Amino acid sequence: PKEFLRKRPFCLLRSGAGESILIEEYTGSEGIPMHKKVLVCLPLNDAHRAALEASVPEFEFRFNALDNVHAEDVLWADIVLGNAPVSMIRQNKHIEWFQSNSAGPDAYLKPGVLPENCMVTNATGAYGLAISEWMLAMWLGIQKDMFLYRDRQNQRQWAPIDRPVRGITGARVLCVGMGDIGSNFARRAHMLGAEVVGVRRTVHPDTPCPDYCLRVVAQSQLDEELPEADLIALSLPGTPETNKLFNAERFARCKDGAILINVGRGTTVDSDALVEALRSGKIFGAGLDVTDPEPLPADHPLWGEPGAIITPHNSGKFSLPKTLDNIVDIFIHNLKRYAEGLPLDNQVSRTTRYAADQNGGRRLLSTL
Repeated sequence: PKEFLRKRPFCLLRSGAGESILIEEYTGSEGIPMHKKVLVCLPLNDAHRAALEASVPEFEFRFNALDNVHAEDVLWADIVLGNAPVSMIRQNKHIEWFQSNSAGPDAYLKPGVLPENCMVTNATGAYGLAISEWMLAMWLGIQKDMFLYRDRQNQRQWAPIDRPVRGITGARVLCVGMGDIGSNFARRAHMLGAEVVGVRRTVHPDTPCPDYCLRVVAQSQLDEELPEADLIALSLPGTPETNKLFNAERFARCKDGAILINVGRGTTVDSDALVEALRSGKIFGAGLDVTDPEPLPADHPLWGEPGAIITPHNSGKFSLPKTLDNIVDIFIHNLKRYAEGLPLDNQVSRTTRYAADQNGGRRLLSTL
């Protein structure tokens, strides 16, 4: 008979930087057969590799770089960490668990990519720090006309902009999406003196309002909040329900001169409607890390809008080294749960595309 892993409690320890994603203790149950083959497709350092191999010594590991994934290794694996090419993943009919290194593994949730019984988990809890800091930088840059001054500097112009700049203290911030990224940004905006209102897909009456929010409302109440919002911060997944959520009609409901930031999915915003809202002044400025289409074609009118600041979907990724530490911590956390036969955290619904508390697991939030 196959051997089974013994029961053992563990806790997710702090990363090298000293912060932790969560610190909780779990007790194992029956466990699963001990030998599993794990492929990791991430740009790891030696310390990351050693931590992974030590987490469940009975498992066998192979390591590929994200830009150099070997099809043979993908077909060999029972478990994959990292966004290996969909074309390779699709060929693996025995994969048991796919751990995405992103918060939105949309391409892997399409029918036929993964076996129906394959568990899918995402990296919720890893990106809140990096992306919320990007959002703050974008917000401040637009508020204080920094990007317009860069344009003038490039033209060697000493030319003050003749209008008042905006302040953060007392500004109304509407965080549409209150997952790890939205919640992290909401906390930071609150600490800077903003008034924050959160918007969730659904709100349960027994869920307390976070102390950094005035209130948290359901998405069905979004239109009631838009006229008061100075900043609208979007961090939503790409789903049929969020497709073009911000269209011409919704922009018309916004406060005159509102700022829009989008770090979720580009499909949440009707790009043509946004161009018109920027040109009319309805939207003062837009900070976009995601667009629709993506990549944004060179002839798209958004490129020519001085109020639009666009980055190539890189607010997260691994630009901040701490993000990769977080992803490794999350995977080790779940790998130990998997070896113990416990439900995995950060399980992604293939229908809603949200990570939620489901099938015995939970949605992880960073505590940074």
